[in-house]
Amino acid sequence: MNRLLLALLAALPLTTQAMTLDDGKPATGWHIAVTDFEGEARLTGDRATVPKPAQPHVPNSRVAAQRGDDGAVTLQFSNSWIAQARWQGGKPLDLRGYLPHGTVEFDLNVIDLAKGGMKFKLGCGKDCERKIPYLFAGRLAVGKGRQRMSFALKCFWRDGDDFSAVDVPFTLEGTGSGEIQIAKLRINKHGKATTVCPDYRKQSVTPQRLQESWAVDWWLPRHEAKLAEIRAHRDAGRRVDLVFLGDSITQGWENEGKTAWATHFAQYNAVALGFGGDRTENLLWRLQHGEIDGMAPKAIVMMIGTNNTGERLEDPALTVAGIQANLAEIRKRQPQATVLLLALFPRGEKPDDLTRRHNARINALLPALADGRQVVFLDIGSALTNADGTLSKDILPDFLHLSPRGYDLWARSLEASLIPLLAP
Repeated sequence: MNRLLLALLAALPLTTQAMTLDDGKPATGWHIAVTDFEGEARLTGDRATVPKPAQPHVPNSRVAAQRGDDGAVTLQFSNSWIAQARWQGGKPLDLRGYLPHGTVEFDLNVIDLAKGGMKFKLGCGKDCERKIPYLFAGRLAVGKGRQRMSFALKCFWRDGDDFSAVDVPFTLEGTGSGEIQIAKLRINKHGKATTVCPDYRKQSVTPQRLQESWAVDWWLPRHEAKLAEIRAHRDAGRRVDLVFLGDSITQGWENEGKTAWATHFAQYNAVALGFGGDRTENLLWRLQHGEIDGMAPKAIVMMIGTNNTGERLEDPALTVAGIQANLAEIRKRQPQATVLLLALFPRGEKPDDLTRRHNARINALLPALADGRQVVFLDIGSALTNADGTLSKDILPDFLHLSPRGYDLWARSLEASLIPLLAP
């Protein structure tokens, strides 16, 4: 019976076993859109360059793609926030039958990525895309020529995703500066994955350095600098009573928030351990590599998770699991400290913003992590929000990061909770 079944499968038309999206040219009905965040061009001939708007935000950026004689597509980008070669425009694909054994396969040639990063993406329904970061592995592949890549299709799938009408079946994305070539793109119904991808169910709790091209040059040096800052306090005999943990919003205490910091927290020899772009797993890596060691703070203020939302619109329960893992790491290393666990700040101009609503779902789960003694939950979102739920640019200029006034509001909103914890 097994032999008969195999023979029948082998006799089926190729289209039932695989979809060739690009083998020298896009499949019928599809085209390649070459994009950055300010423009788009269609690759119809040998080359396409994304046009610049009249007043570009990044004047020196450049994004282009070309089709080689052998059909390979090369994405070239420099000083770019985001550059994409995106297969789109065809009849949406029903990929439900391609799970759980399907694969996405292509030839990859990383020509240059010294100052750039890369990701692979696949659409998963309305307002939904899934991505695999490939910066570290991509840089290791530079100069090694074409390599056949095979990712399990389930690498791009999350529980609840709609694969019945995938309108963007593949995107090659670059950031910064680089040159990446891709060829022979196809989706197999049955294939063998040869390339490892993150398990989305464990990503938020698996310690990892931040894998973004715009951060890779400064992220580890900043970590080392923060370790040195803590050593300097210790060597000088200064007691660090207060620590802030988080992402770019916490890092902003050193910039837009420096006046409020000096007024409210400098007297406690406070240390701000905020790193732009960090998700829960990145903070967890930093904690496990000594960032809160060598001191004994009375209070630790932690806010982390909005980049889990912004980067991958992660299931709120998974983000909360990452927050809980960080709390456990803090308790292990600083058992005497009271943790002030902050609700994620509102983001997006209006209350119906997708990421705002997603963060609200995370915030609804956070009180269960607090016991009111060792971990105290605090939500100051209302202090940053207008009465109608909108956000003001004088408090959150980009509807995510705080202005100097915003940092002053944040500092004042913490006083009632922090001052009793920091008393002699």
